[in-house]
Amino acid sequence: MTTLAAPSAAADRTVRTLDPRRLRAAKLAYTTRHVAGDVATSGTGYSLVSGAGVVPRAGDVVLARVTSIGKHTRLEGPGSRRQLLFPGDEVVVAYGARYAPDQFLAEVPGDLGPCHLVAAGGLAGTVVEQHAAIAEATAIEPLGLLADAEGVVTLARTAPYGVDARGRLGDRPAGGPLVVAVLGTSMNSGKSTTLACLVNGLTAAGLVVSAGKATGTGAGNDAHLFRDAGATRVLDFTDFGLPSTYRLRPAEVRGLWSALVDELALDRPDVVVVELADGLYQGETSALVADPSFATEVDAVLFAAQDAMGAVAGTTVLREHGLPVAAASGVVTSSPLATGETRRALAAADVPVVGTFDLCDPAVATRLVRARAAA
Repeated sequence: MTTLAAPSAAADRTVRTLDPRRLRAAKLAYTTRHVAGDVATSGTGYSLVSGAGVVPRAGDVVLARVTSIGKHTRLEGPGSRRQLLFPGDEVVVAYGARYAPDQFLAEVPGDLGPCHLVAAGGLAGTVVEQHAAIAEATAIEPLGLLADAEGVVTLARTAPYGVDARGRLGDRPAGGPLVVAVLGTSMNSGKSTTLACLVNGLTAAGLVVSAGKATGTGAGNDAHLFRDAGATRVLDFTDFGLPSTYRLRPAEVRGLWSALVDELALDRPDVVVVELADGLYQGETSALVADPSFATEVDAVLFAAQDAMGAVAGTTVLREHGLPVAAASGVVTSSPLATGETRRALAAADVPVVGTFDLCDPAVATRLVRARAAA
């Protein structure tokens, strides 16, 4: 049960104390996992901020009620267990925008009105467009922004790391780990699997590898995949207080990349491998790749593609920006015919095509990375 707290200074803004038992009973999302510890052990001292004058921002944490089940039938919890959703469930998620060509284009709404669960990791947004082959989004009713004594609870305030607001690149000290970037033609081109197999191969060769994901939509699948592959340390943008990276300004993306690589390099691993989400033409990825300083931060690039044409086009774009392409891989290598096409198409460019799971071979993985880094 909620009780009315002291009147808010704004007439169109209401602050209500939140019963700790109610908060603990809610289903918390992966994006809010850095809030979850305090909620699980105590849950006291929280309130709900609502009213017509409240405008949510990306990263604000919100308590919402599920009103109808659509595309996302489960909510990924802080430990990545998939919690089955029922109409009437109360969930703790974060506002954020999403760019997912295979699912939803969604924006942060301008008020606390009904909106959607646009990602299983716990993203509240308003669907603008969606892929024709998927179901309508799960609908949610925001009940109020979660607040504590310091104000509205945000992912940035509760995250263990921060983003370099200066957005600087190109000043990584010499003698640090090799930095490998994994990019691709699009969503579901095989980037995460390519990265995981590379990590596995390098680890099997006796190297210490840290891994991360610099852009995308908050979810735990890839982080757990990288750990399972052998990465000694794994971070992603949610550890830096971001529910997603869609709509970030170029300087913010640059700052995020630098902060993530620098943090992963602190333990002095031999190699840092980082994935950039979606494809080369996605706004945030495109801006980072086109930044002249980005090439100075990267020793090698693995490019995941779905077909030969995508592999050729992507390799061409990367090289135009001065990026060292070590190999093409990804979904295209699932087909022997497509692999053959890609090898012939990239022969003149001297870019090898390596089967995704061949990267698990220590000799293959180390040859690619060290040869390109030494070039």
